[in-house]
Amino acid sequence: MGRATDRRGVLRIDLDAAADGRARVRRQDTLAVEEPLEIRVGRLGPGRREPLAVTMRTPGDDLDLAIGFLLTEGIIRSAEDVHTAQLCAGAETPNTYNVVDVVLAPGVPEPTTDPARNFYTTSSCGVCGKASIDAIRTRSPFRVEDDPLGVPAELLAALPDRLRAAQRAFDRTGGLHAAGLFTADGQQVVLREDVGRHNAVDKVVGWAVREHRLPLTGHLLMVSGRASFELTQKAWMAGVPLLAAVSAPSTLAVELAEEAGMTLVGFLRGRTMNVYTGPHRVTEPAG
Repeated sequence: MGRATDRRGVLRIDLDAAADGRARVRRQDTLAVEEPLEIRVGRLGPGRREPLAVTMRTPGDDLDLAIGFLLTEGIIRSAEDVHTAQLCAGAETPNTYNVVDVVLAPGVPEPTTDPARNFYTTSSCGVCGKASIDAIRTRSPFRVEDDPLGVPAELLAALPDRLRAAQRAFDRTGGLHAAGLFTADGQQVVLREDVGRHNAVDKVVGWAVREHRLPLTGHLLMVSGRASFELTQKAWMAGVPLLAAVSAPSTLAVELAEEAGMTLVGFLRGRTMNVYTGPHRVTEPAG
């Protein structure tokens, strides 16, 4: 329950060590755990809540993941929309606790389960199965275009190293993405890791929901991979005015960030970066 890593035996092959007779060595390796999480949602009352989504994730912070997913998909708007959320035993033996049961607050409409809008997601793709871009474009209730956030370029350049230094599970596995929420002066607020980029972001957003911190005015979100459409949408739904990524954005991510009034930074590596939208928020030293 909640384990992020596991150990497996491997055959290690090192061709440079062949001269010493150590080219093939049996040893233990640490892997990132990937397991399904089923999110069930329904009204208060007796009976089983209906499955809404299944996502492949790294166990841990599962309630944050479920709440963040519901928020970024527009199913809830705040923590007050959730009556209870609990981790439950599934059908497996032994129980793996790979089910989150969410009871919506009175008056919150239940989500409709449309076969054309399939919520099965893999660890590499958070919106696979949805019928079209129109089906996944969820408008945020927050006006991030009015956010006065300003971040020095020098500070942005330091964030990838800060994010990497805080990735404890990555140090052991080399196989986890990270999403980190930072203040305007570069202080880390929360960091989450997962095999899926979208899950890591949902875990950060879910934490913010449960801590009653939305909208995330004056904050920036740093992600370890690329900036996709879905990550941009999730950041917008949480009221984040600036999304920074170490890799490339997609065209749809740039278009959505422009529409939202967000600042989108990509290829944030070393002392260089590309600012695709909202350049007014990335400031230079005075003088």
